[in-house]
Amino acid sequence: MSKLPRVAAVTMVRNEGRMLHKWVDHYGGQLGLDSLVVVDDNSDDGSTDGLRCRVERIKPITGEFEPERMKIVSKVGRKLLRDHDAVIFADADEFLVPDPARYADLREFAAARIGREAVGAMCLNVIHHVPGEGALDFDRPVLDQREVVKFIPLFCKPALKFVPNSWTTASHGIQGASYVVDPELFMFHLKFADRDHLARIAAHRRAMVELDGRASETSWQFTSDEMLDLLDRLNADLGPDLSRLEDFVPRPEVLEGIVKTLPNGITRSTGARMVRAMQRRPFRRIPVRFRGTA
Repeated sequence: MSKLPRVAAVTMVRNEGRMLHKWVDHYGGQLGLDSLVVVDDNSDDGSTDGLRCRVERIKPITGEFEPERMKIVSKVGRKLLRDHDAVIFADADEFLVPDPARYADLREFAAARIGREAVGAMCLNVIHHVPGEGALDFDRPVLDQREVVKFIPLFCKPALKFVPNSWTTASHGIQGASYVVDPELFMFHLKFADRDHLARIAAHRRAMVELDGRASETSWQFTSDEMLDLLDRLNADLGPDLSRLEDFVPRPEVLEGIVKTLPNGITRSTGARMVRAMQRRPFRRIPVRFRGTA
């Protein structure tokens, strides 16, 4: 086998706690700890202390949050591309998994995509089925403990890129480069994967909105009670029996319509926002082959 490409990964966090440690384990195990960068936006909970990868601590962001965040992570990404072939940006609760029926890991997947500018991942929001699943054990693979997902087109981001072009629009887009949503790259988003975690992270993010207005037009605007109410309504719709659910299967005709190129040169994912998509998209089951992968 020819030499596999070097792939790096970057995230940006503030007080992400145990989820960040899972992020480091997930990407470090596939890419190597020396290929990870955690950008710390002034955490004060100790979550970035003693991490086994590089941590870059930044000064408080004073400008508009999302554009500044994208400038910071894009700059880190360009530096990483000096000695890596590709770079990933994923939030601390976003776990990229190439289809295990085809690829052993992210580097093997990237090797099969050399020549592309960027690659979009299919976003599956993992949902805690509270009646039938216990609290998440963060020391075990999440996908061994959860069954239900919803496909969220808006979050089918250009998560993996080979070019130095900047990520934009809260990482949903890329400036001056092209990408499509790849049917063999999955992104498991864990915000809704555990009821207690959802309560904590929603409260934390709402506090950030109130502190400096960051991400005020996103799902960060919703309180912990509002997010828990959404999860409870999802569970009411699901009911106790999951046997009727079909496995998630990519639909090429759907994937082809998600990504648009705008007049300003940004190519980005489109679709309903998180809460509306969670309300409207169908429930699907995580295929068995993904157990143990994240």
